[in-house]
Amino acid sequence: MTEQASQKHWYAVHTYSGYENKVKQNLEKRLESMNMQDLIFRIVIPEEEEISIKDGKKKSTIKKTFPGYVLVELVMTDESWYVVRNTPGVTGFVGAQGAGVKPNPLLPDEIKFILKQMGMAEKTIDVDVEIGEQIKVIGGPFKNNIGAIKTIDEEKFKLTVLVEMFGRETPVEVEFDQIEKL
Repeated sequence: MTEQASQKHWYAVHTYSGYENKVKQNLEKRLESMNMQDLIFRIVIPEEEEISIKDGKKKSTIKKTFPGYVLVELVMTDESWYVVRNTPGVTGFVGAQGAGVKPNPLLPDEIKFILKQMGMAEKTIDVDVEIGEQIKVIGGPFKNNIGAIKTIDEEKFKLTVLVEMFGRETPVEVEFDQIEKL
C-alpha cells in the first residue's frame, strides 16, 4: 500500500434524496458488522441549524446543507470502497470517473469549511495521555485545576478529568487542547 493510500481522507457520497440518515445508520451498522473501524472512521451528514422567528417565537430547525450527500472519512482501499459503495441508499461516490474507478477525496480546505459551518471544526490534536494520569487544565472554565483523567473520547477530542471542587472529586469535561501533562 502506498503512503497516499494508507492515509484517511474525506469523501462525498451521493445518496437517494431523503435517505441521508438511513445511509448513515446503514453504514455505521455495516462497518461494525464487517469490522471496518480501522478503515472507515466518521460519517457526517452536512447540516446546520436554522433559526427563524415566527409570531415572536424563536424556532430552531436543522437543515441539510447538501441534501442527498453524506461525508465519510476513510482510508480508501478496495474493501472500504466496496462497503460504502454497496451500502443501501448509496448511489455512488462524488468524483469517481466511471464505474469501478476510485474517487478523489475532498480537498482539505473543502472539508475544513464544511465542518466549520457545522460547528465541527476539524481538529488534529494528538495528546499522548492515559487514564489515571495527572494533568493540568490550561484553558476553559476549569483553568489551573489539576486532576486525574477518568475517560478519553478521541472521536470528540474530549477528556473527563476528576478535579477537586468543594472538597470532593468532581468530573469535568475538557478538550484535548485545554490540558497539559504534569
